[in-house]
Order: sequence, then C-alpha cells, then structure tokens
Amino acid sequence: MIKLMKRSIGPRTLLYPHPVLVVGTYGSDGRPDAMVAAWGGICSSQPPAVAVSIQKGRQTYENLIGQREFTVSIPSADYVKEVDYFGIVSGRDADKFAATGLTPVKGDLVNAPYVGEFPVVLECRLLQTVEIGVHTQFIGEILDVRVDESVIGRDGKPDIEEIRPFAYDSIRREYYGLSGVIAEAFTVGREIKR
Repeated sequence: MIKLMKRSIGPRTLLYPHPVLVVGTYGSDGRPDAMVAAWGGICSSQPPAVAVSIQKGRQTYENLIGQREFTVSIPSADYVKEVDYFGIVSGRDADKFAATGLTPVKGDLVNAPYVGEFPVVLECRLLQTVEIGVHTQFIGEILDVRVDESVIGRDGKPDIEEIRPFAYDSIRREYYGLSGVIAEAFTVGREIKR
C-alpha cells in the first residue's frame, strides 16, 4: 500500500478556489459602494441564496445592516486591477466607482448598486445573518440573476469562458484565471467501473 505524505500547515482560510465576488451596497447617504469578498458562495438551492462573510469594521457591513439589500457582481479578468482596488481601499476613504471609472447601476429589484461593466450580477435581499468569529455571514436570497447578452452562449446559458471569472489564492495572495473545461460533471465519474 502506498502511503501519501501530507505536511500540516495548520488551521488557515484555505479553500481552492476562492471566488472573487464584488458586493454592492448603498450607504446611509445614498452613495454607492463596493467591496471584494472572497469568503462567499452559494449556500442554498431553495430558496436560491448566496452567503458572503464580512468583518464588522467594513463599510459594507454597516451598509448591509442598514439597507438589508445587496448585489453580488462577478467580474471578468479584464477588471482585475479595479477589483483589487475595491478590496484594498475602504468606502469610508474613497469613492471607489469614481476612482476606477466603473459604473454603479441601481439594481432593478433591490436598492443596491452593481458594477455595470461586470458580466454577471445577483440581486439579493438579506435573509439572515450568522456571527462567526470576526466575520458576519450575510445570507441573501437571490431575487434575480442578470447576465450580459455578450456572455450568453448559443444554448441560452451563461458561458464561463466568455465571462472569464477569476479566483483568489488566500495563501499566496494572487489571482488566477480559469483554464477551461476538463470534464463533464455528473458524467465523467460514470466511467469508473463498480
């Protein structure tokens, strides 16, 4: 029997890949804000819901508590510089949309902005919050998903290769693109003989 060796690196926020999500909210003054959240993902099928974890000191935390509605934009790799800026500057100190030249667009179903240039946006209404250590997990019901026509494939579905999302490596603190299809889900595993 072959024994595979694994080295312990201790408890860390390690999960591959971390999605790069841009959470959009309005402040109490009505100013649009956006932040990057890598601690997030789909958390329910019915109702469709997404969860993002945000530290209490963030402007977005304050906005979410006050407004109870938000968007989650999925950026294209074309905007990695602007997305990184959204993650390193506080909405308390700068107008991130003005600084990056990106367009805040008010959601159709929620009172929250999304980034007009990003190809996919989820419009969400807060369902629940969960306190977890230094983060609060905001669970939002997805009321609608809007996708740019330019990234919809011939089959009428969003095309991940056209969207060009990217991932975050929290250990190396780097962004990575996706390499393309490697297998068909719920099919390739059937090749294993029982």
